[in-house]
Amino acid sequence: MSSVPSSVAQPSRPLTRNDYKTLSLAALGGALEFYDFVIFVFFAAVVGQLFFPADMPDWLRQVQTFGIFAAGYLARPLGGIVMAHFGDLLGRKRMFTLSIFMMALPTLLMGLLPTYAQVGLAAPILLLLLRVIQGAAIGGEVPGAWVFVSEHVPGRNVGFACGTLTCGLTAGILLGSLVATAINSHYSAEQVAGFAWRIPFLLGGVFGLVSVYLRRWLHETPVFTELQQRKALAAELPLRAVLRDHLGAVTISILLTWLLSAAIVVVILMTPTLLQKLFGFSPKQALQANSLAIVFLSIGCIGAGHLADRFGAGRVFTFGSLGLGVCTWLLYHVLGDHPQWLFPLYSLAGLFVGTIGAVPYVMVKAFPPVVRFSGLSFSYNLSYAIFGGLTPMVVSLMMKTNPMGPAVYVAAVCAMGVVLGLYLLAKRR
Repeated sequence: MSSVPSSVAQPSRPLTRNDYKTLSLAALGGALEFYDFVIFVFFAAVVGQLFFPADMPDWLRQVQTFGIFAAGYLARPLGGIVMAHFGDLLGRKRMFTLSIFMMALPTLLMGLLPTYAQVGLAAPILLLLLRVIQGAAIGGEVPGAWVFVSEHVPGRNVGFACGTLTCGLTAGILLGSLVATAINSHYSAEQVAGFAWRIPFLLGGVFGLVSVYLRRWLHETPVFTELQQRKALAAELPLRAVLRDHLGAVTISILLTWLLSAAIVVVILMTPTLLQKLFGFSPKQALQANSLAIVFLSIGCIGAGHLADRFGAGRVFTFGSLGLGVCTWLLYHVLGDHPQWLFPLYSLAGLFVGTIGAVPYVMVKAFPPVVRFSGLSFSYNLSYAIFGGLTPMVVSLMMKTNPMGPAVYVAAVCAMGVVLGLYLLAKRR
């Protein structure tokens, strides 16, 4: 992997008050924007009922609903490549702010969409279009956020910074889960299907405006500023340099993102719906357990980043992937006979999902600053488009023959995570 040239490496110093301010604002803004992106999945069941024909088989409706959810992931590479290109040439902060505008408006419009009963086929088409725009926005947001915070802190704290930012992103999922829990607790199923499902999307538009305001207080990263002053910015298309000179870094980043996407999409985003379908939990019970799991996930992200700084990412992925695979397997295989174990098992699985907090640590160190945004964004978004986007449909199809399909899928990807951890350990990274 490429190392950071000393001329633009972060100095070795303690974290300052400004560092903590930057991390806090970036994490909070990321939480509000990520809420906009994931709130869709918490209302997947009701959206499927409202935006597709009533006589459609339930399994097909689920596949098509998750297909629209996946469209957001499939759109990520294009948005990520474009934003990263200008992020490497014009500055991290500008793209970090632009992504919010492209997220808030579609979320607001989703809350105003007519349903299939009102406009027919136009309803799912409009929903798909808005989801694609959201995907393009998040494609620039997540890699940009990791690059932004990692270039603001000393090199020895990159893991902690990336883990904290990832904690902020997962807090956005928690916010979505809490809002969904509140909606399902306060309104009846008929009211949710009638109008209440719109509330979280409308709130998302407001959250987007709050994020725009928050990011006014952030400053350009010292690393990019020095590159700019030294006129050392990329002299060619940054992505071309990435593909020519850094294919090894791209490969390891793609595989780590596959691990990240499997953990988030299956264990955190899909499991609340599957708990209801497979084990008969109420929406309220499933979402409450999910909220607790995300709390532990957020703690795990910071812990994984800190441990990567101290012991290296290899050990974190070796033990973290093993723990995640075992805990997810237990979650899906034990609840049928012991539903009372839902909260402790889901919480433990959520803690090990926090292993993903070390993923950006590896990726930001894999690329030199001059093409860091483009390299990280291309690898992350291409992988998420392929693996994150297709995972919901693959798992849904697996479940037609094996109800434990989600656990099998996660276990297989975690086995790859252990291998990656051992590889990084051998390379002492």
